[in-house]
Amino acid sequence: MDRVTVKRLFDLKNTIAGSLMEKSVYPWEIVPKIRDYILLLGESLDVREYEKVGECVYISRSAKIDSSAKIEGACIIGKGATLRKGAYLRGNCIIGDGCVIGNSSEIKNSILFDESQVPHFNYVGDSILGYKAHLGAGAKISNLKSDKTPVCITVNGEKIKTELKKLGAILGDYTEIGCNAVLNPGTVIGKNTTVYPLSCVRGYVAENSIYKSENVIVGKGE
Repeated sequence: MDRVTVKRLFDLKNTIAGSLMEKSVYPWEIVPKIRDYILLLGESLDVREYEKVGECVYISRSAKIDSSAKIEGACIIGKGATLRKGAYLRGNCIIGDGCVIGNSSEIKNSILFDESQVPHFNYVGDSILGYKAHLGAGAKISNLKSDKTPVCITVNGEKIKTELKKLGAILGDYTEIGCNAVLNPGTVIGKNTTVYPLSCVRGYVAENSIYKSENVIVGKGE
């Protein structure tokens, strides 16, 4: 299962959460720990760079926050990040340097690596988005199965139990998700992979691939 490890999916130098993530083998092990990490890290942030707003929200002084954006719960918003009109952080969010959270996009209990983008009408819950990961307009990450049972990660037919009832998607560095795609609970996308618009994705998609449909996944350059 090396292909779905933290080490395989991410370059940890591109997130303020690197010291949290390096302690876990698999990325979904990190999802329940995000809030506690924010509370621990927040108090150590440089006050010259970060302003504490409310009880546990830390915002870089270089971030651009639209007046209509809403921020709840524990959050860290990195240097040069942008929250556009109607953006909603619903608690336990680490938004990396240079990230873009766009119009009517909602983020909950997630880590976004530096320069990842969730720019137009997106939902991201209980997920991790790698460096420069990008969601096309209307792409959604589902984080709860319809039968409310714990989420499993499926890799080449083998299921890995996570024991988590809420788990969205894990997107490796440089992933591109097309417009109006849906990523089902427990989806893992490898580094440098592109998912076509309108796709419905579940399970593991290998790195350096193009996901055209469930039965048509090709390597880049093929």
